[in-house]
Amino acid sequence: MKDKRSRRLRKKLYLGEFAIKGFEYSCELNINTDAEFDAFFERFLDVLEERKLCMGSGGDLTSLTGFICSELRYGSATDDDLAAMEAWLNSESVVSNVTMGELVDANYGL
Repeated sequence: MKDKRSRRLRKKLYLGEFAIKGFEYSCELNINTDAEFDAFFERFLDVLEERKLCMGSGGDLTSLTGFICSELRYGSATDDDLAAMEAWLNSESVVSNVTMGELVDANYGL
């Protein structure tokens, strides 16, 4: 039997039309100093902010992984956002082996 939830409950639970989509990414970095990493990371954040995206991330001078989604409360990352971020990462000289995931539900991983 199909689970029927009210629009209000779907909104509170971020389900259905209120689901928030995002994507994972990972890449290798060829950075030697903390200053170089900070400069790269600032450029990365600038691109995210321009697209109204936010991320959770972890890494060091050799690799970076994370999850990117919209900064808007009920907004979602799009296929265009995914393609733009992949293109930007590939354009950076200090980045190699870029891997992008597909769009998934940021709250439930579906």
